[in-house]
Amino acid sequence: MEMKKKINLELRNRAPEEVTELVLDNCLCVNGEIEGLNDTFKELEFLSMANVELSSLARLPSLNKLRKLELSDNIISGGLEVLAEKCPNLTYLNLSGNKIKDLSTVEALMETKMMKRKRKMKLVHLKDMRKRRRKRKRRMRMRMKMKEVQSWEREKRKWVSHT
Repeated sequence: MEMKKKINLELRNRAPEEVTELVLDNCLCVNGEIEGLNDTFKELEFLSMANVELSSLARLPSLNKLRKLELSDNIISGGLEVLAEKCPNLTYLNLSGNKIKDLSTVEALMETKMMKRKRKMKLVHLKDMRKRRRKRKRRMRMRMKMKEVQSWEREKRKWVSHT
């Protein structure tokens, strides 16, 4: 099922302004981009787009009330800094099973306005994060809890020591 059809199905005769939770798991997005989701979902607090073959967050609308975002099992490899701009109140982010190759991709998100305004990301889940080495690929499992920027620095040091 395509993402637009899944959104219409999940609305269940409600207006987009009334929806606080939206689960779009296991539908297909065209060209790896979000479609059918727009700025009319003003009250959205939870959005799940797991296993939808999403590769880009460029078409993510502004979701000011969004707190939890599930993006597991997609093919996202970068462009996470758009989340700080489009989802300023985000406190939970699941990126497990994506094609994130190095920590700098997530680090770009952590160094944006979201962190500078003292909005702390409570949990960033990076389980099954793939890391590429020169001659071989290696799969790493990692779970990070982010409560303060100092914990981010600790995790970054651990990451560097494992490479």
